[in-house]
Amino acid sequence: QLQLVESGGGLVQPGGSLRLSCAASGFTLDYYAIGWFRQAPGKEREGASCISSSGGWTNYADSVKGRFTISRDSAKKTVYLQMNGLKPEDTGIYFCAAISMDLRTEYCPHRVTEYRYWGQGTQVTVSS
Repeated sequence: QLQLVESGGGLVQPGGSLRLSCAASGFTLDYYAIGWFRQAPGKEREGASCISSSGGWTNYADSVKGRFTISRDSAKKTVYLQMNGLKPEDTGIYFCAAISMDLRTEYCPHRVTEYRYWGQGTQVTVSS
């Protein structure tokens, strides 16, 4: 069974950093595009960043551009989201998601409906 497990969330002060991890079990991430999404209380889930199956294409929401960096480590079957310069508005539950995609496709989807597999999420709270 394909499973994704997020970790690395926590409480951090404004301006601080966190690194989220999305680990796969039951399959290799090599042939999957991965997206990071977040959901604040009372709001819809929104895309933060995504990375193509090859790792050669990345995309960021305007709200996180320049502060977040997505990367993948095939050997560890893990995708990371490095978050720097965190702001209170970054608070929410962060989810990773996967969709099967050819390695030659230099693209990653950014809509919730385009992903098939989801993790359970990890809480990120930015507060002083």
